Amino acid sequence: MGQDNKTRKFLIATHGTFSAGVRSSLDMIIGTQENLFIIQAYIDQNIAIEDQIKQLLEQISENDELIIFSDILGGSVTNQLLQQALKPNIHIISGFNLPLLIDVMLGDAETPVDEVIDNAIINAKEQMVYVSKVINFEKQIGLE
Repeated sequence: MGQDNKTRKFLIATHGTFSAGVRSSLDMIIGTQENLFIIQAYIDQNIAIEDQIKQLLEQISENDELIIFSDILGGSVTNQLLQQALKPNIHIISGFNLPLLIDVMLGDAETPVDEVIDNAIINAKEQMVYVSKVINFEKQIGLE
């Protein structure tokens, strides 16, 4: 539930089918999540992203917290979502990775959402490692 009996809901909004692929990975790793929605922008020219956002927001009450994950800061998907950013129950994170999503989605519902997001971003950044460089460095100094 969360603070003030709010339900946390999640939206992954990306260009193309990336959000569906991410959802598939999440389903495999943490199980199917009931409050997870996706927007696949621009895969059907007859469906405007504005309409997809409007349709989703109809499912979000003022008692819900909506955490939105978008793919590219400054990209058209994020820019369309920014119109919702001033609402106190909507939080937008751009440039996500899978560890970030997992951390936020499994975050303690009693912890304030901004704290969950801040900690998840720190942890997600630590997951981005140039592994080849680390391995080569370890070989050079004899730690292999």
